[in-house]
Parts: sequence; structure tokens; C-alpha cells
Amino acid sequence: MFMVDIAGVRVLYTGDYSREEDHHLRAAEIQQFSPDICIIESTYGRAQELLLILDEYWSNHPELHNIPIYYASPLAKRCMAVYQTYINSMNERIRNQFANSNPFDFKHISPLKSIENFNDVGPSVVMASPNGLQSGLSRQLFEMWCSDKKNACVIPGYVVEGTLAKTIINEPKEVTLMNGLIAPLNMQVHYISFSAHADFAQTSTFLKELMPPNIILVHGEANEMGRLKQKLITQFADHNTKIISPKNCQWVEMYFNSEKMAKTIGRLAEKTPEVSETVSSLLVKKAFTYQIMAPDDLHVFSQLSTANISQRITIAYSGAFGVLKHRLKQMFESVESLPDEESEGPAFRVHERLTVKYESEKHISLHWRSDPINDMVSDSVVALVLNISREIPKVVVESEEATKTEEENNKKAEKVIHALFVSLFGENGKLVISVDGNVGHLDKQSGNVESENEGLKERVRVAFQRIQNAVKSIPLSES
Repeated sequence: MFMVDIAGVRVLYTGDYSREEDHHLRAAEIQQFSPDICIIESTYGRAQELLLILDEYWSNHPELHNIPIYYASPLAKRCMAVYQTYINSMNERIRNQFANSNPFDFKHISPLKSIENFNDVGPSVVMASPNGLQSGLSRQLFEMWCSDKKNACVIPGYVVEGTLAKTIINEPKEVTLMNGLIAPLNMQVHYISFSAHADFAQTSTFLKELMPPNIILVHGEANEMGRLKQKLITQFADHNTKIISPKNCQWVEMYFNSEKMAKTIGRLAEKTPEVSETVSSLLVKKAFTYQIMAPDDLHVFSQLSTANISQRITIAYSGAFGVLKHRLKQMFESVESLPDEESEGPAFRVHERLTVKYESEKHISLHWRSDPINDMVSDSVVALVLNISREIPKVVVESEEATKTEEENNKKAEKVIHALFVSLFGENGKLVISVDGNVGHLDKQSGNVESENEGLKERVRVAFQRIQNAVKSIPLSES
């Protein structure tokens, strides 16, 4: 059986199953979690169990030892390899027998690769596929043997409607061969319901224990599936269970809510959070359940563990360290210098997440603990450093002018401020601003504004403050 979880919707596909132990397999077990959809087989047969029964019967009847048994089924051969590999999945009888000899190493059964390798002399038993007799080795053998009444065809279990196997069950007098010719059907035809598949009692009990809200019946004859569906509808009438038996290639659409339930465990479960309280935790999916736990509890309640990744990157940077800090302050709200004894040199912290250290005149380094937010901050700082590096020649040229006196710098700033104010409010020869008949007087030294119009007064004050900040010299010394 296969339980598949898709976006929180559990789908159980039973495959070939039986609630009773057979010659080689253990009985099917009830799933721990109830599925939202159960896709259940209506009927099937097992080649491996037939081979075990035949080999065991031949071993107990020496008079049959001169009659060979062949199996010509590539799928059955591959299944043999699977069974031999997963011997612990077999029932107790097979496991005990495997300790002494391989039960799938048949004494009286041999594989048959093709019709060319078959020596059709004397009596023999051939298990061939496909079971519908539509093509392949089974169809070739049927056409060779169908006209002789000494031969027989045994159909063990479910056959699909419209196949040759389904046709000959009704024992017609003639059959059409693959070449289009008509041949008499003289061989004996036996249909036996050999199937380890659960009967209705087992199927209904199995579904009642699972209680899936949706049941899809597949792989069965239409009439039999119809009867099974009606019985299940009657049984689950009080449970609002949807039962579907689609035709071959028919689409089945179902709609589900995407809600998932998660159980809080560990230290997080010790205290109920308040409404709107933010809880930092991990959502862990285990099998088909979801659990919420603190990161420190991860190793206690799961086989997972947490680890911290500390990252360090060195970047070429030959500019002033103070310039970098100044530029970072324009981008981030929190940029704080670190004491030299703590950082072993000039350094500062960005948002308490990333440390920028001065390594040498040509290099700086970034240090942070990796997580999505810290990685984003580090990427931003790296981009800014690389951007500044491209502007360094301009900064160097201006730094040559740094020897000018403070008075010369102030005069230069006044000229820039005057030019910008002229561009904003017009030329009138003085820092007297006139807008729409309202007049304001600006003190270039203090920045004070006098005007009877409060709107103009505030506008000029803000403009002067922004212009002054824009033309203010950036300190080139490290800080």
C-alpha cells in the first residue's frame, strides 16, 4: 500500500492487498492515519502465489515430476527479484523456509523467454501473460493449442471486458486468430476465482476501520464493481461517504480545503500565548503530522538538529572608513561604533546584525550569522561598498581641497546655498525671498527665517536645512 500526502491531502492506494495471510505475504495492516481518499482494488490475482502452490503440489506428487512447468512473464520474473530482496516482508513460513533454502528458487518450474525456446513435446504446464490473451506468449500458445481437445486453458481470476479471455469463458465454438482466420475452440476452458483479494466482508471491514470520506473503486469488472459499490453505499449511508467507481480513463475531480492542523509540543506548549502574540518556532512535518516546537527542542522531538553558520567576507576598499560609516547611516537607521577592545580595531555594527571591520588601508571585512534577514543586510552593505569604490577617485580629488580653511569652505557653502535658493525662489540680489506677495528674510548664518506668512516661513526653513545638509563636507577622518 502507498500513502501519498499532497498539500495536506492524504491519498491511500491499496494495490493488491489481502487482510488474510497467504502462501508468501503477510496480511495487510491498517494504516495509522485515516486517508482523505482511498483508492481500493476491486479484484486481482498473484502469479507468485500460483507458482508457489504449483511447485509445492508437484513436490508432494512424484508422479507429476516428468511434467515440466514453465512461467513466461517478464513482470512475474521481476517480482521474484523483489520478493527475494525484501524477504523480511514475507510471512513467517516463508522467512523460516528462507533460512534453509530460497522458497522462490523453484524445483519444478523453469522460466520461458520466448516461444522459440519452447519444446512443445509431451504434456506441460505454462503460466503465460498477459492474462487477457490479447497478445504476447499467452496468445501464441492459445492459438497453437485451442483446436485440440486434450489441451486446456485455465483463467485464474479477473479478466477485462472485451478481451479474448473474457470471450472464451462463454465457450464459443470458434475463435478469430490474430491473422484473421477462424479456428475451432475445442480445448477445455476453466475459469477459477483464484484471488487472494479480500472479499466483501474483508473490504467493508477494512474501509470501516479507515473511514475515508472518499472511496474510489478500481481494477474490476463493471458489474462486480457496481454490486460492490451499492453494498458499500448501503453500509456507509450514515457517514456521508462518497463512493466512486470510474470507468477506464475517466477523470475524477475532488476539492479539499487547504487547512492543516499542527500540534504544539515541548516548551512552547507550557504556556498558552496571548491573542496577537508573536511566537518564534519551527513547523516540523513528521510522517503525516505537523508539530510546532521551539528550535532548542528540535533534537528532542525529532531526528533533526540545528546549527549556526557564521559568515565572513573580505572586500577590497581603499576609501576612508568614516566615509563608509556615513554612507551606511544614510541607508540604515542603526549604525553604531564598537569599542576598540571589543573589535580589536575600528568597527561598527549595522542593525545589531552585521559587523564591519577595518582590516587595512585596502580591505574591510563583514561578519554576520547567516539567516535570511542578515544575508539580505550583508548583500546591501556589499553593494554599497562596491558602489563607493567606484566613486573613490572623486573623493580623493576633493580631499586635496581639504586643506582649505574653514572660512573658505563656509564662503563656498554660502555661494552654493545662495545659488540653490535663487533657483527655488528667483533672483532678487539678496536672501530676501518673495513668493506670491509674501516676503521672507533668511539669516545665512543661523538659518532663522522671518516672515509674516507662517507657510512661507516653514517652507524656507526646511529648504535651507536640507540644502545645508547636502553641501556640508563629509569628514574624511576615521570615526
